[in-house]
Amino acid sequence: MPDAIHAVCPKCLAVNRVLTGRLDSGPVCGKCRAPILEPHPVTLTGATFDTFLSKSDLPVLVDFWAPWCAPCRAMAPAFDQAAAMLHPRVILAKCDTQEELAIADRMRIQGVPTMALFVGGQEKARTSGARGAADIVAWVRQNL
Repeated sequence: MPDAIHAVCPKCLAVNRVLTGRLDSGPVCGKCRAPILEPHPVTLTGATFDTFLSKSDLPVLVDFWAPWCAPCRAMAPAFDQAAAMLHPRVILAKCDTQEELAIADRMRIQGVPTMALFVGGQEKARTSGARGAADIVAWVRQNL
């Protein structure tokens, strides 16, 4: 891993340079002072999706879900646990496909829940179906 990475603030979308030795110390945004890397999923919207994925040096795992989907709701606590387990080396994010139809269409999401792993702004791997926290973590590590 390089000496420093770029991390996008989930609140104001400012791109921050963070020393890799300080990833575990709870870095804050230089612009808005909000925490940059927290051990829980970030919510992505049409306004934040592209910036967050393309400007983040850390891998980003996106859970494409819908509020009406029972497996999505059942997987939500496991996804939260996986975020804590992968923190701060992988950013976990959620995208509501019901609210963000354009993103779901562009990403060709055909069923939920679907998880996609992005590295350097490019999709590296994808899987569908609900999983437990340990399975999510194992799948991410296998694909990095």
